[in-house]
Amino acid sequence: MLSSKICHRQLRALTSLATTVSQIDNTSDFLAHVPYRKHPGILNMKVVRLPKEVQDAAKVLIQGSTIRDLQGHINSLNNYLWSRKRPAEDKDLRVRAEELEKKFSASVGGDAETESFQQQEKLKNRVLNTLRKNTYHWQPLSYTEELGLVYFAARFDGGYAAVTRAFKEIHQRCPEFKPQTLLDFGSGTGSVTWAASNLWGKSLAEYMCVDNAAPMNKLSELVLKGGSDSGEMHISGVYFRQFLPLSPKVQYDLVVSAFSLNDLPSLSEREKIIHALWRKTGGFLVLVENGTKEGHQLLMEARDIVLQKEDKEIWDHRPPHVFAPCPHQMPCPKLSERLHVPCNFNQKYQTLPLSWNPHERWEKFSFLIISRGSVGGGDGHWPRVISHVLSRPRHVHCHMCCADGELKHEVITARRHSRDLYRCARNTEWGDRLPILNSTAESKIEEHENEDISPA
Repeated sequence: MLSSKICHRQLRALTSLATTVSQIDNTSDFLAHVPYRKHPGILNMKVVRLPKEVQDAAKVLIQGSTIRDLQGHINSLNNYLWSRKRPAEDKDLRVRAEELEKKFSASVGGDAETESFQQQEKLKNRVLNTLRKNTYHWQPLSYTEELGLVYFAARFDGGYAAVTRAFKEIHQRCPEFKPQTLLDFGSGTGSVTWAASNLWGKSLAEYMCVDNAAPMNKLSELVLKGGSDSGEMHISGVYFRQFLPLSPKVQYDLVVSAFSLNDLPSLSEREKIIHALWRKTGGFLVLVENGTKEGHQLLMEARDIVLQKEDKEIWDHRPPHVFAPCPHQMPCPKLSERLHVPCNFNQKYQTLPLSWNPHERWEKFSFLIISRGSVGGGDGHWPRVISHVLSRPRHVHCHMCCADGELKHEVITARRHSRDLYRCARNTEWGDRLPILNSTAESKIEEHENEDISPA
């Protein structure tokens, strides 16, 4: 309860209370055809179920494993991946070193230019030691057959759930999109392939899986074959590569990178890969990362690269358009505010059938979808609900990211906003969109500190 109250106090610091009365957007006349609990802004999935073929393959692979204390290895890897950060950039380290040098020199009343050689060496060592203690030491992950199996047991189910939820944005909002080709960068154990096949298996003819770790490609193929080398592929048209296809002219309808950007060793390398992925995007570019501050910042970094940094090789002149989760093309308001709370979402999923696993878990993730040109009809301005919706007697608290690039806290009532919008809001959950015609506010009111909007 205490952590929940703290979370909502943080959100209050980020948001403002909207005072304009917004009206429901019923342009599609959905109110006449569907109940409020199924309004078109609802995107949450109750539980993401794993394909039976994957469950069966997992049983075969885990039972045949000789890894001791597999559960312990899984927990260690999960903790490491969740807390992993980007590698520090040289320029940032130099700036930090200069700041520390000035700070330490001032503390002893010295001047770096007039100090003796011994004093300078002592100061230098102190700066280096402080940097070593306070700098995250990023290391590349080298996936062997053993580590690959641990990763599969630890992350396949949660990764599959996050990617499936991200794909639903496209599948529901653009039902006419029928991809024929898929490129998966950092394909790992193949969760993207399975998620895409589940939604678009009838149209997809080619799945290009790119991962520089050969053992991961082999394991992904084993899963597709039911855990046995002699098995038949459950999904046809799957190809494996260790490097991105070279030709920038060859595009794919759907390009995906899930939980892979943090495996790249530098900002320049991430820029290079993001540009390459965008060149190869014919329809949608989908990026998924952990729902941490680091994961969110990685996605916003990629967003800026695509939207703002000009690519030297332009083959497709259709402009990039942020499709989801943002209802706008402006900088992320969660990054611009003094208190950085990551933009993330929750998805419940069925776990792999391992003896120590509970039947269901929650995956917290962040995602970004960029389309070639503006697509998805006229509802792209609908605000995104960015935290739990708090239902109270005769009113609902909604924290939203709106089309004007602002975070808003709206208290929705039937009297002020109409019964239809009120009922829609009560049936809306974290991650959904609210069908509002106008979500911009003409004025803002600072919330009272004693206002309690925490769950009862």
